Amino acid sequence: MDVTPLVPKGRQLIQSYGDNGFRISGTRYEGSVWILPEQTIAWPVTAISEVSPDSLKELLALASQHVRILLIGTGKSMLPMPMTWRAMAKEADVALEAMDTGAACRTYNVLLTEERSVAAALIAV
Repeated sequence: MDVTPLVPKGRQLIQSYGDNGFRISGTRYEGSVWILPEQTIAWPVTAISEVSPDSLKELLALASQHVRILLIGTGKSMLPMPMTWRAMAKEADVALEAMDTGAACRTYNVLLTEERSVAAALIAV
């Protein structure tokens, strides 16, 4: 029995992660990425400590046009988000959740296949 979820054409499904990158809808991306339902964008960070308020504002502005849930993949392990990030997300009307990158990839795929309004900022592992 095939249990592969059906994903609408053009949606960005994460197929794998590791080796400092991701395979998303058949394309290999080196390094960290922002992934929206219909596009993937390179993200020049290697650690959560490199995420600035300005880069987060840019990501939230992009996400708020398309999604209501933004997942942050923090790398190999879960790291807490500064409280100011949650305030910025609330202002953009986007729910913000941080988790390790593996969990963020899996959660993103589940929400995407449920046709939920989701995006993710993923730090490569």
